[in-house]
Amino acid sequence: MEPRLDPVEIRVLGCLIEKQVTTPEYYPLTLNGLVNACNQTTNRSPVTSYDEGTVARALLSLDRKGLLWTVQNSRVPKYGERLKDKLKLDGSQLAAMCMLMLRGSQTPGEVRARTGRLHPFASLAEAESALESLARAEPPLVRKLPRLPGTKEARFTQLLGEEVAGEEGEAAAGAPALEPVAPETHPESDRISRLESQIESLRQEFEELRRQVLESKLRTG
Repeated sequence: MEPRLDPVEIRVLGCLIEKQVTTPEYYPLTLNGLVNACNQTTNRSPVTSYDEGTVARALLSLDRKGLLWTVQNSRVPKYGERLKDKLKLDGSQLAAMCMLMLRGSQTPGEVRARTGRLHPFASLAEAESALESLARAEPPLVRKLPRLPGTKEARFTQLLGEEVAGEEGEAAAGAPALEPVAPETHPESDRISRLESQIESLRQEFEELRRQVLESKLRTG
């Protein structure tokens, strides 16, 4: 896809894709909500600490590239993504792309295990099929990396732009590799992931309510 995206733009788009599915009641996102989503300490690699200015500049750039839509008739602007329509992706492809954008290069097993709330892949083969279809796109949206010694699966990396090396990115670049995540999902891990997402949603709701209270005090001050 041209033009290529920088790491902040990729993180912003990935967060918009994720939150559209996992917390639709808060979508589209405010700038504050998007900053919080980008800087989550769960389901992100690497963990970032973007400020509002950094995210706002990424939003302006994405808007110029036609990858963003904005709601202006609310008290604060809210933002949504156009990547799915721009690239004509189905649900399985979008979930796989989102995972690569938020967590760096992944094996099909990792994609399947980590996208349960975005798209429930029925099997490892289905996850691999989604990734392979993205690799065959014109132009390709992902690339299959050479399998590292001691690993059972090859990793895939997104081709939208530069990837910031996190734990998965370092392994794909040639760092000593750990045994990949097993393709089977784990109920306890899924439960923790759901709880973390619910906590993050509550935190975003609290921040929005606090902002509204402060604005009300300023108006009546």
